[in-house]
Amino acid sequence: MITSKQNKTFKLYLSLKLKKYRDQHGLFLVYGNHLINIAKNKGVVIDMLTSNPEKEGQLYDKVLMDELQQAETYFDQIAVCKKEQKPIISDRILVLDDVQDPDNVGALIRSADAFGFLHIILSPHCADLYNEKTIRASKGSIFDVYVERKPLVEPLKALKEQGFQILYADAHEKGNLTIQQRKVLVLGNEGRGISESIKEIADGAINIQTERVESLNVSVAGAILMYGWRTL
Repeated sequence: MITSKQNKTFKLYLSLKLKKYRDQHGLFLVYGNHLINIAKNKGVVIDMLTSNPEKEGQLYDKVLMDELQQAETYFDQIAVCKKEQKPIISDRILVLDDVQDPDNVGALIRSADAFGFLHIILSPHCADLYNEKTIRASKGSIFDVYVERKPLVEPLKALKEQGFQILYADAHEKGNLTIQQRKVLVLGNEGRGISESIKEIADGAINIQTERVESLNVSVAGAILMYGWRTL
């Protein structure tokens, strides 16, 4: 049983609660039986730790496991996973322009997985893909899609040159567009919306008509649009 807070492996895994160290080591933590099983099936688990002697993994003192927790629910088993992204070619691409709430990013990844937007591009200021909240909100879909993180302008220009239609969601702009087969849906920051640099590249805006409310949460709007376009 690992009992010392000075243990090098424990200190490494504890550091993975922060994005800086997840990026540095290329590792992240996964909690809960459902997500751990998905990660194991994808072959990305490199270590398992537990405070329950009846479960798989290196045994850790509960005091140490307490420090590794990131949610209100206590998990007595944690998987350490390697970051691994395998490119997926898709005619439907989701782009998130500085969506900062990890719950929104995770929910959007889940919807993208459900409706065939299997290639996702996150801007540098989006919530981290490997944030515990993002992983949890995705319900494991982060393991099924191809996610890149990069500045958006050049990739969007390149996609447009390849024949993709670039569309952005906006609560205040009403577009009247025929949706093409190869398309990119851009969703913007929760408060600021879409960057002007993205609007300059895009073919136009798409709007969801609502009654009695001005706008929808970005994850709800994204799910509606991706569902509507799943067969186009």
